[in-house]
Amino acid sequence: MKREEKNQLTRRRILDSALTEFSRQGYGASSINQICAAPDLSKGIIYHYFDTKDDLFLACVEECFDRLTAYLSGEMQSEQGSTEEQLEHYFTARTAFFRANPVYQRIFCEAVITPPANLTEEIRARKQAYDALNIQILQHLLAPVSLRADLTMGEVIELFRQFQDFINSRQPTAEMSPAEFEAREHLCRRTLNVLLYGVIEREEH
Repeated sequence: MKREEKNQLTRRRILDSALTEFSRQGYGASSINQICAAPDLSKGIIYHYFDTKDDLFLACVEECFDRLTAYLSGEMQSEQGSTEEQLEHYFTARTAFFRANPVYQRIFCEAVITPPANLTEEIRARKQAYDALNIQILQHLLAPVSLRADLTMGEVIELFRQFQDFINSRQPTAEMSPAEFEAREHLCRRTLNVLLYGVIEREEH
C-alpha cells in the first residue's frame, strides 16, 4: 500500500472514531483519550494528523456540512413544482440525510445552536457553503413570486435568519433524540411557510 493511501486510511479511522465520540458526548465532554480508544489508534497517531481536539472537531464539522451541502444540492438541483412543494422537498431531504447519517446530527446541532465560543468563527467559515446554499434555495423559491413592494429579497432572507435564531433559542441544547430533532425540522419548515405566506387564509387576501 502506498504511503498516501495509508495516510488517508489512518486519517479516516481517526475521523470515524472522532465522529462517534463527538456525536455521543458532544464537544465539551469528548476527549482525545476516548477517541484513541478505538483499535489501532494512539494519541501519537492522532496528534500526528491533528494538533488539538479543536482541530479534530472542526474537521468533523467540516465533513458534516460538506456532505450535507452536497446532498442537498443534488436533491434540489432538478426539483420542480410549486414553491410550497419545493419547500417541503427541501426539508424532507434534510431529514432524510440525518436519518441516513445519524452520526452527524449532534455535530450539526452543536454547530448551529451551541457552537463552542472559542470556535465560533472557525465553525462559521466551515459552514459557509451550506449557508450560501440555503440563501440560494430561498432565492430560488421566491423567484417565481412577487414580494411585497416594501420588502427586498435581502430583508426577507434576514427575516428568515431571525426566525431561525428564534427556533434555536427554543432548543438551547444540541443534545436531542432523533424524534426531537425531526420535530425541530418540522418547526423550521412551518416557520418558513408562515414567513412566506402569513397567517391569513389565502382566499381572504
